[in-house]
Amino acid sequence: MNPTHAAVLGAVQGLTEVLPISSSAHLILIPDFLKWPESGLTFDVALHVGTLLALLLYFWRDCLELVGNFFAACRGGLTTPARRLPFYIIASTIPAALVGKTLEGPIEEIFRKSPATIAVFLILFGLLLAFADTTGAKRWRMDRMTLRCAVIIGLAQCLALVPGVSRSGITITAALLLGFHRDAAARFSFLISLPIVAGAAILKVGHLVKAGIPADEQLPLAIGIATSAVFGFISVAFLLKLVQRDSLYPFVWYRLVAGCAALAFVFLGA
Repeated sequence: MNPTHAAVLGAVQGLTEVLPISSSAHLILIPDFLKWPESGLTFDVALHVGTLLALLLYFWRDCLELVGNFFAACRGGLTTPARRLPFYIIASTIPAALVGKTLEGPIEEIFRKSPATIAVFLILFGLLLAFADTTGAKRWRMDRMTLRCAVIIGLAQCLALVPGVSRSGITITAALLLGFHRDAAARFSFLISLPIVAGAAILKVGHLVKAGIPADEQLPLAIGIATSAVFGFISVAFLLKLVQRDSLYPFVWYRLVAGCAALAFVFLGA
């Protein structure tokens, strides 16, 4: 992979991993349409590490509070919403971790070869996001999170293994349908992504250390990490500010346009 490809795909990863528009769909469709070569393990590591850095930098206060509340709960019990939140995040993470461990490879292999299917999922789950944003009650804040809601959102997160669904998109959709406000839905979505992204980054870094980093891939690796982190940080800040005052329809329209454009490329040979 050359530095230009690394910069472009790092920016795409940073933007689309956080926004509800599916990073996996973009990282499959864009190189496919542009006839770029496979990125390989090294760059896959760069994308995950960059996204993890973006989330940790933005949510570092939340992370410290979650750790403090976890140990406070272990000592004094689950007496407050803040003390229960770390355990709800764990409960939301378990389903996706188990399903991802067993099915991530086969699912990615199946859908990577079907750009049309990915485009259809972009459209369908964009419409589901629109339905949730329109009909959701939007009355609950984070302090109204329950174990039942956390598990439902975690189960929904399993669908994100399919390219075109979007991890943040499906978890925000689930939270909206459960009655949470957009801001609470987006924040909880980001918080439950931290263990998943961290686990994926650690696993892939381990594979990379075992395989070694070729000399010609060191610069693309650094560029990919940097661009993914910078654009990921910007995307988190943008989305959390957007949901405080506006609907999620800009992302819905984007998904519809992107999905239709991808279908046109596939079927019309554009």
